[in-house]
Amino acid sequence: MKFLDQCKVYVRSGDGGGGAVSFRREKFIEYGGPDGGDGGRGGDVWIEAVEGLNTLIDYRYQQHFKAKTGTHGMGRNMHGAAGDDIVLRVPVGTQVLEDDRETLIVDMDVAGARYLLAEGGNGGWGNDRFKGPINRAPRHANPGQPGVEKWVWLRLKLIADVGLVGLPNAGKSTFLAASSAAKPKIADYPFTTLSPNLGVVDLSPQERFVIADIPGLIEGASEGAGLGTRFLGHVERCAVLIHLVDGTQADVIEAYRQVREELRAYGEGLAEKPEIVVLNKADALSDDDRRDLVVELGTAAGKTPLVVSGVSGEGVTQLLRSAWRQVRHQRGELIGLDDAHEGEDQNAGAKDNRPWSPDL
Repeated sequence: MKFLDQCKVYVRSGDGGGGAVSFRREKFIEYGGPDGGDGGRGGDVWIEAVEGLNTLIDYRYQQHFKAKTGTHGMGRNMHGAAGDDIVLRVPVGTQVLEDDRETLIVDMDVAGARYLLAEGGNGGWGNDRFKGPINRAPRHANPGQPGVEKWVWLRLKLIADVGLVGLPNAGKSTFLAASSAAKPKIADYPFTTLSPNLGVVDLSPQERFVIADIPGLIEGASEGAGLGTRFLGHVERCAVLIHLVDGTQADVIEAYRQVREELRAYGEGLAEKPEIVVLNKADALSDDDRRDLVVELGTAAGKTPLVVSGVSGEGVTQLLRSAWRQVRHQRGELIGLDDAHEGEDQNAGAKDNRPWSPDL
């Protein structure tokens, strides 16, 4: 399925039905009087966040949504039926913006949330409403109120607990495939990933979280270079970022700084999010190279990086457990992060084949 994370749609609520002008015309009933019914209310336009969707592709080929008009009133005091509503079903995490693409209308960040985008017009009164002791035979009725129409933008920001960032070819897709059941495209050229991928990590029945892999950033991405920063919105809601750095490239320090600079330029608090720095592709590094790169990268990042290989699986479980602790901390399930436990994860790049235990 094609991934689409933003689109523009037109919505219009239904007009109210007009009131009727009618009089009783029955045999043997003198002075029957007015009996025009009211018009029905126009249909509303609602938007609802539902589970099971992760793209806005449904709105790629249909952009106009109009609710039904209320039925007009009729004689014998028969009121018109209300027009049918329209419900736009979108993935959880969709933001609705005004036509200026800046003013936020509503953020559909909870499954089942509903919001009234356009309210239908009220139905008009029939002439039966206007009868009185002075005007016993009113010959006018109200028309229905017009509906509301507007253009709105839908922008999807995926709901994920952990986000993967890094330069192209840093091994993000390989790590996602190694840590979850996701099957992203993996190849030995830059920009293999052209749209975000989601994977569910199952450490145990009680330890489950969602991880998002976005296309790689390059220098100048905040100004539109490469794929730009369009997809960074999908990690704005993450509790922690995993920053993967390719250990086989010529300058790992510059690679780390490039991505950090683009995160700062993008804003939205990404540069302040908790970050786990990872030296990736450890299977292609010698022991001496590992030690040197860990020291250099740790000095630049201000924290000791983890050493991981998505190909061999080395360090993957330790990294995921470290990310899970950060997720629980952001959710408020942990009062604080245990420095001793963090020290065990930040293991200066040494190979750690010890079996996991609750103390880790």
